[in-house]
Amino acid sequence: MKATMLSASFPGLGQIYNRKYWKVPLVYAGFGGVGYAVWYNTKWYNNYIRAYQDFIDKVPETDSYLKLIRNIKPEDYDPVLHPSTYNPSTTAWIKDQMMRQIDYFKKYRDLSYLGIAAWYLISILDANVDASLFDYDISENLTLRLEPYHLPYYNISSVGVNIKLAFNF
Repeated sequence: MKATMLSASFPGLGQIYNRKYWKVPLVYAGFGGVGYAVWYNTKWYNNYIRAYQDFIDKVPETDSYLKLIRNIKPEDYDPVLHPSTYNPSTTAWIKDQMMRQIDYFKKYRDLSYLGIAAWYLISILDANVDASLFDYDISENLTLRLEPYHLPYYNISSVGVNIKLAFNF
């Protein structure tokens, strides 16, 4: 119970209490990875939101979308900067693609926040299980063996794996 409470109060403290020091960098690496995912998805979500807002307004000075749209010339899709040469279907396609990107990065940003909560719970669960199994007796009375096994089946030979679990008293 103490390891669980320590791990819940500060991640990694339960692993230190259980004297599993090698797990502490793994706990923080997991938080770092999920935190990076939150940062990355939030950054691109904000970039696409700003670009979409700049694209649909009628102000020529707001053109942050030009950095995100590649391989298509602004003359083909921008009704504000190039009103005489733009193609309305290309403009609609660009808007649709931006909305897809906004939804994509929002979805994975939100999942990354759930990942932080899941990793927090996993680190608490690890400390609890490790503390519970700290004095678990593993004796010679319990054996587990994997052996090859030949299984005849309707005139067809097949090979498999046999698992033998034995309790020796």
